[in-house]
Amino acid sequence: MTERRFLILGSKGMLGRDLMAACEASGIEAIGLDLPEIDITNRANCEDTILTLRPAVVINCAAYTDVNRAESEKERAFAVNAVGAGHVARACRAAEAHCIYLSTDYVFDGTKSQPYVEDDPPCAVNAYGASKLAGEHRTMAEAPHWTIVRTSWLYGAGGRNFVRAILEQGRSGRPLRVVSDQVGAPTYTRDLAQALVEIACQRVHGILHITNQGFCSWYEFATAIVELAGLNGVSVEPISSSDYPTPARRPANSCLLDTRGRARGLSPRPDWRDALARYLREDAPEFEKFLNGTGNGV
Repeated sequence: MTERRFLILGSKGMLGRDLMAACEASGIEAIGLDLPEIDITNRANCEDTILTLRPAVVINCAAYTDVNRAESEKERAFAVNAVGAGHVARACRAAEAHCIYLSTDYVFDGTKSQPYVEDDPPCAVNAYGASKLAGEHRTMAEAPHWTIVRTSWLYGAGGRNFVRAILEQGRSGRPLRVVSDQVGAPTYTRDLAQALVEIACQRVHGILHITNQGFCSWYEFATAIVELAGLNGVSVEPISSSDYPTPARRPANSCLLDTRGRARGLSPRPDWRDALARYLREDAPEFEKFLNGTGNGV
């Protein structure tokens, strides 16, 4: 085993790509695997691969992430997010590796009036959240050395996300209607990746809540995107969740408070507005003419 060798599962995804870059910037040997090189739903394939590589840390970003489709594909969501997570954790036990599992704000039901802390009892209200909660349990049961990192509202380069959707719709000039009664913390995958590298290097154990700082509604998030992108003339209208029904129920309160990370001296993440401004400058090149003020805003 090499102490500075990390294995990133789901390395082709939005977070996985930023994790690979963050490891390289920190001088860490990172091995990135994704389908078809590894299939975490296949126990033998998963264990053989991890035992052969013998990493010091495995960061499991491999996931089924389609929240709405998970309602009709529960078996697939649980196969990846729960059973697959158990296979990874079991392989980490055999390889004596530290296992880091990426989880979600959707393990909570959203009824709390204050932000959720790590010790609050989870209660998922949709299939995706339930599958990730099951993955947490299997990771804790199978891996002797583990970290659960709950995060929320991810966006970044190389993947579909809320910011890109708002930019695309705003560029068309159509009015935007966005829910205002769901609150959480938008999180830039570059900032999350840096936090994960710090956690992995320190082998921090336990459940952590890691997001960008501050909270907002989806409506406030969309309004900030439009303003920072300079999409002049594009209106954003607040609506309620009942006005925009989806197959999966969303928690009204997705706010995660980082108490353990702070207590253990982890570096604080930037405010979500700062993170959004950096994303628009660094990772949205196809919208450059709108971001630098040369476009017409529609």
